[in-house]
Amino acid sequence: MLIASAVLCQIALNLARPLISYKVLALGGDSLIVGLTSASYALIPVAAALWLGRVSDRRSSLRGIVAVGTLLLAAGPVLLSVSPSLPVVAAASAVLGLGHLCFTIAGQSAIARFVPLSHMDAAFGWFTASFSVGQMAGPLLAGLAMGAAEGVPAAARLADSNTGLLIAGAIAALAVPFTFGTGAKQGPTHKKDEKPSPAPRPDSVASLLRYPTVKTNMVASLALLATTDILVAFLPLLGEDKGVSPVVVGILLATRAAASITSRLLLPVLLARWSRPGLIIASLAGAGATLALLPWLFELTWIAGGLLALCGFFLGLGQPITMTLVTQAVPPASRGAALALRLLGNRAGQVTLPAAAGLLAAPVGPSGALWMSCAVLGIACLRRPPGKQAGQQREGGN
Repeated sequence: MLIASAVLCQIALNLARPLISYKVLALGGDSLIVGLTSASYALIPVAAALWLGRVSDRRSSLRGIVAVGTLLLAAGPVLLSVSPSLPVVAAASAVLGLGHLCFTIAGQSAIARFVPLSHMDAAFGWFTASFSVGQMAGPLLAGLAMGAAEGVPAAARLADSNTGLLIAGAIAALAVPFTFGTGAKQGPTHKKDEKPSPAPRPDSVASLLRYPTVKTNMVASLALLATTDILVAFLPLLGEDKGVSPVVVGILLATRAAASITSRLLLPVLLARWSRPGLIIASLAGAGATLALLPWLFELTWIAGGLLALCGFFLGLGQPITMTLVTQAVPPASRGAALALRLLGNRAGQVTLPAAAGLLAAPVGPSGALWMSCAVLGIACLRRPPGKQAGQQREGGN
């Protein structure tokens, strides 16, 4: 049920997000406004992430948080479709981001709580693969909604984007019935006549940040997610700049997502040959190297598709592994908070990096935003210490 609802919610989300860029352009915005609007998607979740993580650690059932996230993901595109101005678009984008945060924290916390550590990589792989299914189907639908024609008047672009956003809201609403199947509760751990032991005190944020694995994997996750966000936000702009139609841009974004699905489903096979830290380094370096070539070759559709397939494969590797390493690095009572802290780092990156990319793209063009992502991936790769990560030190103890 969790995977089914995730697929529908992510299709809706990734249908809506490219359409936001087209709507901003139709309302008279530029690449800077696109970056700021993309940042607003993560702004409110930055303040709510840790609180939601603590709530997920305390609740026996996570169904309520999943349901709230699903409803917000349905409401966000509808609000976006009726937004008459750029500030209202930014506010509606924030609603969309809050819904995504609620759903993601609840889903990750459920896996961290109920799945044995020996199967956690595969479980997080399936969960993030469901996100990639949405990232594949959503842009394809967005491209179809916007059409193949170039040079379309702004009023027609605006009408097309509003229609696509309403479709996104309807798709997310279809996920609501599935949320009622995500309410598994943790069984009692003590016998009827036995006095239950007090719940262990969860680690504070400062304590969580003292784990080296938490910090390094927060940086890696931030870089990978911000790169995905910048691709979604700025590839439509690069297409407009290079004369590539929205349908082709949608196909290219879907190609990237399909490759991420592949790498995530192959994760158990890859982990049988390589270590988790080694795969994260490959994820960061491989994504950065392939993405650096994309702006120069974007007009050559087949080559651009091949580069985005490679980039998507590497981008898909890192996220589920960082979830496992963070989960294994902390005590069980703090797993939800630790995953929320990781998401907080992601959202901080989603606020600052798209806005910075927009500032860079204003004088340089959309290519500058992608090259900035490559630099961020390189920095995250260089920050990782050699050898095995400390996150594996608790694997046997937990």
